[in-house]
Amino acid sequence: MKGIRIAALIAALSGILWLISACTWDWYASPEEKYDYEERQKEFSQQKITQQQLTTDFSQQKGAADTASIPQVVKKVIPSVVGISTVHTSRTTLLDGAEVIEGVGAGVIVHPTGYVLTNDHVAGNNPTRITVILQNGDELEGRTLWSDPTLDLAIVKVEAENLPAATLGDSDQLEVGETAIAIGTPLGLQFQHTVTAGIISALNRTVQVPTERGQNFMEDLIQTDASINPGNSGGPLVNMKGEVVGINTIKVTSAEGIGFAIPINVAKPVIEHFVNEGSFVTPYIGIVGFDREIARYLKQDNNIQEGVYVMDIDERGPAYKAGVRVDDIIIRVGNKKVTKMLDLRSAIYSYKVGDKVSIEFIRGGKRQTVTMVLHSKPEI
Repeated sequence: MKGIRIAALIAALSGILWLISACTWDWYASPEEKYDYEERQKEFSQQKITQQQLTTDFSQQKGAADTASIPQVVKKVIPSVVGISTVHTSRTTLLDGAEVIEGVGAGVIVHPTGYVLTNDHVAGNNPTRITVILQNGDELEGRTLWSDPTLDLAIVKVEAENLPAATLGDSDQLEVGETAIAIGTPLGLQFQHTVTAGIISALNRTVQVPTERGQNFMEDLIQTDASINPGNSGGPLVNMKGEVVGINTIKVTSAEGIGFAIPINVAKPVIEHFVNEGSFVTPYIGIVGFDREIARYLKQDNNIQEGVYVMDIDERGPAYKAGVRVDDIIIRVGNKKVTKMLDLRSAIYSYKVGDKVSIEFIRGGKRQTVTMVLHSKPEI
């Protein structure tokens, strides 16, 4: 009997210790649960600065000077930056064992209801599992709603409310030489929320990137010398107003101080579609277009002065059916002037599949305008 009582006492103590230790574990929510960030924050020490206080402090300092200090900018933005852990499971044949590939990246919360912007190479290609890790250590299960490998952007959704969303800036207003701050998760989750700072080194860069889907030209990128390392992918590039102006994407591995970010303006129409409508299907026009600089290089033609040069075209696509052809130069979509591929993409992404859109182009020195009906991308 004595041995039984001792065993029972040990079991009870073990249960108590387990409950105590469980209280210190990171909080995890699945998609079936609605996570409330503000309620969760009330559970933390009252000594911690709230996001509202951070915003107030930031606004006061910004009012006293034209821009805030780097620490103030970081305090404002960093609650919106998340770590993203993914698991991909692949099987070559039914007889082969499943191969599990784990990945780590970063993202930024762009709406309080749980929309997170990141890279396609972080959250695209149908991951088996996505875990979004908040600054407070809580983990939420996510799902990829949309991704575009040509832009290297993706939208991940978690079931939550009152999340600390970042403020989106205007990447068209960037100037070479201004301060840029990169926040992300370089080299793994143990370095989550790493901050690096530098300047905007150049704008409108074109980089050829090898991907699993073949070679991809990424155009109109922001070049920065703020250190971007593996794992920073998907994290924000921030200006001194505390606004997200880009999404970190790649680094030139053969050189130091050369990293690139995707301008935030191209993502804004996509975010608006999801927030306002709950869904978005990428409109497809069916062209391969290049900015004038790379078109001049490829065609050895310095007469290309404006717009987007049509290098190739899908004969099944809306542009071809409307009358656009190879060698045409697109200069306007709807009411928006097109000077580069970023303009063309953001203009098209502001519409929906099925919309009728006017497109103006130059052919043989003459301007023409046609109307096309936007399609979804056909299956290969």
